Amino acid sequence: MKISQAFGMAFSSLRSNLMRAFLTMLGMIIGVGAVIAMISLMDGMIAYTTDQFQDMGTDLLAVNITNYGSKKVTEQQFYDFIGEYPEQFGDMSPYYNMNISVRSKQELEKKSSVIGVSEDYADMNSFEVEKGRFLAYADIVNRSRVCVIGSYTAEHYFGETEPLGATLRLGTDTYQIVGVLKEKVDSTENSLDDCIFAPYSVIGRKMGMSSPSMLYIQMKDPDHSKDAQKLLEDYLYSVFHDTDCYMITNMAQLLDMMQDMTGVMQKILVGIAGISLLVAGIGIMNIMLVSVSERTREIGIRKSLGAKKKDIMRQFVIEAGTLSTIGGGIGILLGGLATTLLGNLIGMNCAPSMRAIILSFGVSAGIGLLFGYMPANKAAKLNPIDALRSE
Repeated sequence: MKISQAFGMAFSSLRSNLMRAFLTMLGMIIGVGAVIAMISLMDGMIAYTTDQFQDMGTDLLAVNITNYGSKKVTEQQFYDFIGEYPEQFGDMSPYYNMNISVRSKQELEKKSSVIGVSEDYADMNSFEVEKGRFLAYADIVNRSRVCVIGSYTAEHYFGETEPLGATLRLGTDTYQIVGVLKEKVDSTENSLDDCIFAPYSVIGRKMGMSSPSMLYIQMKDPDHSKDAQKLLEDYLYSVFHDTDCYMITNMAQLLDMMQDMTGVMQKILVGIAGISLLVAGIGIMNIMLVSVSERTREIGIRKSLGAKKKDIMRQFVIEAGTLSTIGGGIGILLGGLATTLLGNLIGMNCAPSMRAIILSFGVSAGIGLLFGYMPANKAAKLNPIDALRSE
């Protein structure tokens, strides 16, 4: 019997029992759809998380001084330290965060965070300037009262009015806007676009601090972040002699940790969805065993007319494979639709993963062939005489 004939007989058998075939495929449809949706959503979440960390700077070490006591490390001392290791460290920026009342000439006022940073902060964190410029070294040295604002801040305080060159009143002091940043997220409140940057030398003095409690140091090679972190830890310990006085956060290691966690979650979810594929395979095997019992006389007639054992096996294996493959195809369509809808619902750009499609379709076809083998083998071993006697 030719392969084409076997497929023709398989489709004919499925058409004669459409409802039973659909109910049998339902488990495969749900399983495949779940696998595609879960893998694709987790891929989208991993990509989103990675983008967020990259926006924060995966090549950065965040230093938080929790307790100065009688010891002190000034900005210049930190600059001198990283200058001793040019192969490990790049730029650096102190980070002062002051919550203060911000007012524009249009009398719009609200409490906002004004962040004191260096001229290198924008490059370190991938901020791009849309209008004007970012802070300059001269602004730091001269303690100039200038600031750079995000797209949300510009829209909130100035609307359609040109913000570049205008002023904002930060507390009791007036600052001139020298730059407006490009939209980084979605120009919403409390996002990365809701920001005001000013020279750290000005904000530090305004806060009454002679040394930073937090700063960011850029690593030249994130792949060797542990070596850079060890150098920094040794330096801080030589100053404070107490590891409780400081904390160093390695963004590269934090990203690796997050990716490992999401990878484990993805495997667990796929495993749970895979159980439904296994149950669907058992359902296919059960239906095929019923089909063999119902078609015992047909098998006997075919064998008496010269059909070989391999022909009978091929027919039932192809029928089981066809059943699972059709279910897998429908599951792929539903899984892709579910991925898009759920992605939009949770605010992430998710698309069906080709890896998930290939994996789930291959597994569905494989399960159909695997679980179709036992019924096919049973049909092939039937004695033609006994089969013809069956009613």
